[in-house]
Amino acid sequence: MYSGTQERQQRVVVGVSGSLGSLAALHRAVVEARRADAEVLAVLAWLPVGGEYGYRRSPCPPLLAVWRQAAEGRLAEALDEAFGGAPTGVRLSTVVIRGESGPALVQTADREDDLLVVGAGSGSRLARGLRRSVPAYCVKHADCPVLAVPRPALQRDLKALRRRSVRQLLTEPILSA
Repeated sequence: MYSGTQERQQRVVVGVSGSLGSLAALHRAVVEARRADAEVLAVLAWLPVGGEYGYRRSPCPPLLAVWRQAAEGRLAEALDEAFGGAPTGVRLSTVVIRGESGPALVQTADREDDLLVVGAGSGSRLARGLRRSVPAYCVKHADCPVLAVPRPALQRDLKALRRRSVRQLLTEPILSA
């Protein structure tokens, strides 16, 4: 936990996007940090609209500043939604990183004694097909332990309700006037 004479504080690095899954991960990170008397480092990774390739084709520094401010606002809003501000009884730092979520989290959790906490993801086939899984990336590339927090029950219930509603709409006969 320390090198030489300088002691390093153990950290719990947590990925935050504002989704229900990331808020569950944030709560779990705080629990783990209290248990280990560690600092929580909440990380929100962001990309310019259109991705890095799109930005390189049409760079606009003023827009980049707006997008970064929006990311900082999302992180502050997520903390407010999760705890009504900063959680009590734990040291908390925040960082907003321009880049893809998985690599940004792995680069931030760069110490062997860090704990990286991520939400387990949406689980939808479409989401998995469109972008790579952040938890899978972190487990594969991190040098520290990774804790993948399952989706909250509320999120699972909402997904089941949405599926049921779509199925019902597809199977009901259309009434004609």
